Amino acid sequence: MLEITGLVTAYGPVKALDGVSISVPKGKITAVLGANGAGKTSLLRTVSGLVKSRAGKVVLDGTDITRKPVEDMVRLGMAHVPEGRGVIAELTVEENLRLGGLWRKGTAEEMEEVYRIFPPLDQRRRRTAHTLSGGERQMLVVGRALLAKPKVLLLDEPSLGLAPLVVNQIFGLVRDLVDSTDLAVLLVEQNAKSALGIADTGVVLNLGRVVATDDAATLAADEQLRHAYLGF
Repeated sequence: MLEITGLVTAYGPVKALDGVSISVPKGKITAVLGANGAGKTSLLRTVSGLVKSRAGKVVLDGTDITRKPVEDMVRLGMAHVPEGRGVIAELTVEENLRLGGLWRKGTAEEMEEVYRIFPPLDQRRRRTAHTLSGGERQMLVVGRALLAKPKVLLLDEPSLGLAPLVVNQIFGLVRDLVDSTDLAVLLVEQNAKSALGIADTGVVLNLGRVVATDDAATLAADEQLRHAYLGF
């Protein structure tokens, strides 16, 4: 569903990505792991067009989107949930969700489907977003992205700042969502242990380069690699 080949991104003379290649199949979760500064967020920002690459190619469902405007990428089926749980605090949960389907006139049935996936949002649909907990805000931004009906979902550090029980809940919901659809998820995480627990494939970045790609369970069992790059 998403094919990233030889991606190079730099900020001035400093390379954030140096020839990164990753395949993201539909109906699977591909987790990109690594320490701070490994290039994980730069990867998602480059793939979604927020940062322009210096070299390489990004292909979404057979279409080369490397140089396309961000709005075209969205229409072709890409949704990017950046770190930081960016809700609009003054709007209600329902109003925030409607923004996700605004460009394609999302239906009431699609809205109800998001409430089914994330039950806490259903109970708070008329509350303003600033009243939500961190975990509920994370559900809201993912739900908003789903209303764009993406083929590929880019998730940047969804566990950031959340309690372990909430992280498990969010990750479990993402896993259930992927298992019930053909959605492809590219998940960037510093919480490597939790990410590998739900991912199908793991990719380890270090200083902008891919140092390992394997089945998630295999990576989690590789003690030397875990100690060297993943911190557990």
